[in-house]
Amino acid sequence: MATKIFVFGSIHGQLEAAFVKLAALHAKNNFSFAIVTGNLFAEGEDDSSEQTVTALLEGRIAIPCPTYFTVGTCALPKPVVQKIENDEEIAPNLHYLGKRSVTKTSDGVRIVVLGGILDTTIVGGQSKEQHLPFHSLDDAKALRGANSTDILLTALWPVGVWKGSSIKPPTEHARIPATEAIADLCAALRPRYHFCMSPDDFFYEREPFFHPRGDDSGQPSTEVTRFISLAPFGNAAKAKAMYAFTLQQQTPASLPPGSTLSPFARAKKRPADEAGTYSRFSNGNTNERDHRRKRKRERSPPPGPDRCFFCLSNPNLSTHMVCSIGDDCYVATAKGPLPSNTTYKNEGLHFPGHMVIVPLTHAPTVTIAAMGETDAKKTFKEMSRYREALQAMVSSQTKRKVGAVTFEINRARGIHAHWQFIPVPALLVRKGLVEAAFKVEAENLKLPKFEEKDFGIGDELEGDFFRVWIWAEQDDNDGGADGGKIINKSLVLRFDEGVRFDLQFGRRVLAKLLGLDKRLVWQDVAQTEEEETADARAFQKAFKPWDFTLEEAS
Repeated sequence: MATKIFVFGSIHGQLEAAFVKLAALHAKNNFSFAIVTGNLFAEGEDDSSEQTVTALLEGRIAIPCPTYFTVGTCALPKPVVQKIENDEEIAPNLHYLGKRSVTKTSDGVRIVVLGGILDTTIVGGQSKEQHLPFHSLDDAKALRGANSTDILLTALWPVGVWKGSSIKPPTEHARIPATEAIADLCAALRPRYHFCMSPDDFFYEREPFFHPRGDDSGQPSTEVTRFISLAPFGNAAKAKAMYAFTLQQQTPASLPPGSTLSPFARAKKRPADEAGTYSRFSNGNTNERDHRRKRKRERSPPPGPDRCFFCLSNPNLSTHMVCSIGDDCYVATAKGPLPSNTTYKNEGLHFPGHMVIVPLTHAPTVTIAAMGETDAKKTFKEMSRYREALQAMVSSQTKRKVGAVTFEINRARGIHAHWQFIPVPALLVRKGLVEAAFKVEAENLKLPKFEEKDFGIGDELEGDFFRVWIWAEQDDNDGGADGGKIINKSLVLRFDEGVRFDLQFGRRVLAKLLGLDKRLVWQDVAQTEEEETADARAFQKAFKPWDFTLEEAS
């Protein structure tokens, strides 16, 4: 699929002239959409800029096709900010992407945006305001969890993008606002196009660069990035300020002539204890004291998306276990599942059903603090939708004989948030035995008491906590097709740094309750790849009627 796209450099308030020009070009080329890099509006507030903003907000400036923009290096006008906060839509066909966002257009083009300049005074999290012209290091790091993108749009350059290129920028490197954080973001996302604003009246287009493959084969990837920095619209030097191109969605079979290795490619370093300390879909704590001492000595950071065993960008991910991918999260079968594929065979379930629901964003928690309000709410909503679909599938497959438990461990020091979904006999849920098992185990371990409340996201639930959803369908109709009353409970156990919380708590409780103690340690019941693949395919077949991603794709 090919998509025609038009890109402006900074417009600096020359809206009428810019959109008249776009209208003429759009009439000939029929662009799918346009993008404005850098500053759409002029800096400061004089009579001329105020009149332009007023005309825009009143709909007196025609915009010929959908046009996307972010914040550049100067603040958005106050009336525009108010319009965004109140109505979201600024004007017909003009869409604000936010300062830090991941957007998928109606044409299926994925755009990752990081506007503003780096503010190193922001510590301990992401910037909150989506319209101010600055971002934090955590803003850039959070976007790496997008895993991939077609277009990366930033106000700053990636530092070192000129390395290995025969095309040098027409100004001193030191005069170009650039950061390592943007370079790391580009390296992580491998965009097809990376657009920036030029800080002066010049245009710069680097040779395409290819990225190293993640399989240690020594062969180059055919994933290619084109870095382009556009001059301001209407600049005195008449440097190129407009760029039109056709985006091809498929990865090219061969490298374009003149391509170079990515200027951000670095030699891989593998920590000696990496394989032993973190495994996909598990929280092994073997020799935990030794690992803790070693971590204190090394002060090594947690694995990033390229080494995280929950990130789809990790080349070593067990992709044969991934069963469904949504817009904000995915579902996969679990390594070393607690139930086996025969545990619920008599009830009609011919696979373990132990699943993980994983955000696409690489973040330790599904919270506003870790992801930002928009991303966190979207992710939580889709994860909940998957949980409800899994519950419905299990209940239907077993004629309401099996319910489910879903739990999460929310820790700020975590690596990649996820929920675990495990089928349990519905009778245990109806009798209150599942709820009792969690409460008794917490009491035995002298943990804080569970709260019985269905917290949403951002509803008084902060800090570290363990949350469990207990669900089953009441069999009021004695096997009838219509089903009965729903039993749905949410329990939350809060804890702080002073509490040694067992990362296997949820699995341990259910192993005892279900008589599956021998399957407590997932490594003891690890499967072959053939067995994992068979279970994943069996699940997909059963889940198909409830997989909302298939409905939306058809």
